[in-house]
Amino acid sequence: MSKNRGQAPQPSVAGQGYTNTPGLHSAEQVEAWKPVTEAVHKEGGVIFAQLMHTGRIGHPVLLPDGLVPIGPSAVKAEGKVFTHEGMLDFVEPKEMTEAEIQEAIADFANAARNAIAAGFDGVEIHGANGYLVHQFLSVNANRRTDQWGGSAENRARFALEVAKATVAAIGADKVGIRLSPGAKFNDITDDPDMAATYVPLVEELAGLDLAYLHLMEQADRELTTKLRAAWAGVFILNPDTGFGVPTGPDAIDLVKDGTADMISYGALFLANPDLPERLKARGPFNEPDRTTFYGGTEQGYTDYPALG
Repeated sequence: MSKNRGQAPQPSVAGQGYTNTPGLHSAEQVEAWKPVTEAVHKEGGVIFAQLMHTGRIGHPVLLPDGLVPIGPSAVKAEGKVFTHEGMLDFVEPKEMTEAEIQEAIADFANAARNAIAAGFDGVEIHGANGYLVHQFLSVNANRRTDQWGGSAENRARFALEVAKATVAAIGADKVGIRLSPGAKFNDITDDPDMAATYVPLVEELAGLDLAYLHLMEQADRELTTKLRAAWAGVFILNPDTGFGVPTGPDAIDLVKDGTADMISYGALFLANPDLPERLKARGPFNEPDRTTFYGGTEQGYTDYPALG
């Protein structure tokens, strides 16, 4: 089971798409993370850093030195982003040059090294939810006609190269990846034939012997089954439960029937700090307060009661 609160660390300055999000691209950030990882290890836990480059999702006011969001193509996402100046429309991103693509790949690898230096046990490459890796996989954010776009093989190239570089940096046993075929978050559109894109990608990733594949299920269970069959390693599933409905105790049955090896819990884990004990007991469960998600104070973060 995994627990996620707030936003993942960006691997570079250019990778930041939201206000007040953490990074893993400087010595100061490495030092700042150490008390966090030490606290987790003190309690016998394991902690991976989810590396998230937001790509075209963001706004220039969130970036320093005149930087603008970048993406595989100069295609503006529909929607708005929260900034210190309020809600602002997404802007047209700068199409990445070959040099910028290679730099972004290297940034993931460098952030992975920083994560290990900070005491993390590994990293998860965020290839889901319409962020940079997913943008390359998509057919609406990626309009390229070079080796990074067009065919399914070319659109998958960036995800594979990021994974290869990260494995080379810290070892395959410390690297996982998250994918969300069919997700529409952040105005992203996958190839209608998702299996044609994602099954070969997962087969290639399986050859790298990564620690795990984390699937956010947004397509049908048939695709999940195909991806499970293409993946020989640990398969973590965040099952589709519908918008705003937390993954519940019944999801454990998906481990029992072999659909997945592990289940990912987010909102329910946030609201229930002792979730493993509650799952064993089949409840009761605290209800997550969505009005406190993504920022604010300790309210709705560290104040949910534990059993007893």
